[in-house]
Amino acid sequence: MRLPLPRAGRLDHTDGGDLMKTWTPSGAMAFTVEITSTNVRRGDVIQIGGQPCRVADLFQLPYGAKRLLFESGELLTMHPRTRLVALRVLRRW
Repeated sequence: MRLPLPRAGRLDHTDGGDLMKTWTPSGAMAFTVEITSTNVRRGDVIQIGGQPCRVADLFQLPYGAKRLLFESGELLTMHPRTRLVALRVLRRW
């Protein structure tokens, strides 16, 4: 499964006239990885409903579950058996 990369990091006008910030890695190596609640990281990009969502924060829940907060403000709860495919950027400084 291939995940599309979001557009370049600039402000774009949407149909409603709102400004929407988009993100893409520039010059960084990106690869897909299967994630679970144990190995999900901030910065992972998960495609949900055809929309790429970048993980902004993680909250540990009981019984090994995690709640993911995306940059768009949406929440997703991953249970220990949940498996998703994400785009992960390899950052080398």
